[in-house]
Amino acid sequence: MWLLLAFIAVPLIEIGLFIKVGGWLTLWPTLGIVLLTGIIGTMLVRQQGLKVLGELRNSMAQMRDPLSPLAHGALILFAGALLLTPGFFTDAVGFALLVPPLRRAIIAAVAARVQVASFSAGQAPSPGPYRDAGRDDVIEAEYEDLTEDRPQTPPNKRPSGWTEH
Repeated sequence: MWLLLAFIAVPLIEIGLFIKVGGWLTLWPTLGIVLLTGIIGTMLVRQQGLKVLGELRNSMAQMRDPLSPLAHGALILFAGALLLTPGFFTDAVGFALLVPPLRRAIIAAVAARVQVASFSAGQAPSPGPYRDAGRDDVIEAEYEDLTEDRPQTPPNKRPSGWTEH
């Protein structure tokens, strides 16, 4: 329901803002502002994206939880998509998402509503809902070797050796 509302409301807001700003500034300055915000936004997204990528590499190298850099990276990616979309409203939201304290607040709000399962490296996995702790993973079975019953092919009809394993 919220997604449908966003798909209806955002274009209407953008059209209204284009009409108001275009009537106030005229056509070419309005288009210049939209182009300039796209260029500036791209540079800021690249700069902050590289910084978050470095933080992600450090957290992975130090075996820390990479969730925070990943969440920041996702929000920066979303901000970049908004900044490349022509419009004043999407640019305002995109620039707002490039502010690190606002991103931290959004991540904290989402993290309060989401339960994340974690793991520790070097430890055996704990029994989950799909794993019985009292059972080992050995499967007993009977088999029959069928390689001797295979028909022999004549030497001139054999496939090349590079396909055999």
